Amino acid sequence: MNNIMIGRFVPGDSFIHRLDPRTKMIGTFVYILVLLWANSWATYAWAAIFVLGLIRLTGQPFKLYWDGLKPIFWLILFTVILQLIFTPGTPVLYQLGPIKITTPGLINAVYVMLRFILIILMSTILTLTTPPTSIANALEMLLGPLKKLRVPVAELALMLSIALRFVPLLMDETQKIMNAQKSRGMSFSTGGPIKRAKAIIPLLIPLFVGALQRALDLANAMEVRGFKDAVQRTKYRVLHYGHNDMLAFVGLGVFVVIFAIVNLYL
Repeated sequence: MNNIMIGRFVPGDSFIHRLDPRTKMIGTFVYILVLLWANSWATYAWAAIFVLGLIRLTGQPFKLYWDGLKPIFWLILFTVILQLIFTPGTPVLYQLGPIKITTPGLINAVYVMLRFILIILMSTILTLTTPPTSIANALEMLLGPLKKLRVPVAELALMLSIALRFVPLLMDETQKIMNAQKSRGMSFSTGGPIKRAKAIIPLLIPLFVGALQRALDLANAMEVRGFKDAVQRTKYRVLHYGHNDMLAFVGLGVFVVIFAIVNLYL
């Protein structure tokens, strides 16, 4: 539970921390979009070098990001296996009945694994260096033009902010409930699948009740403070682009140009 990095913010004063959240969101979106075009080892190597350089600029240990990959290891492994056994082609490296492992399947499996890891690392950089409220404000400003189409941008940004804030809280609450149940003799890691499934019930019920109570408390707090939807509100912290953001956009442009050259000629 402690390894889940979604919604967690680690304070710092690095170059990445000082960037405008809009810059980081745009950079993350562009990076993911460009990475989907990668089709060679050279492009993935360049994308990995870029992400590792950003991690170094955050001033945070790489182990923190590596630990964030552990909770979704099985999802990555499952996706890799699907690519490995369902990608047709020749030559066939191994065959067991109708299941064939081919060279294109092996290459695609490795590419998918690298793509998953790099996208998660880039997203983790965004969440670890940006407070959830700043992410919500940046999203609201970036989606501002959609207000003319009557899209509830402010409400969507508020929902995102609440979701990002509640994810680590729910994870911490889950860990506390698990520790309390273990102190009473409950085991979550022994027995067969049915026994383990039954052991989750004493965990889900208090977690569900606690989440509802938190939601009610938040709703009451917002109502007491006079919150109303569809009302234009001012911002306590106004976002401004600075010199660091210009440097970041230049670096992003250099990454895209080099990626395009490597993708076309290597």
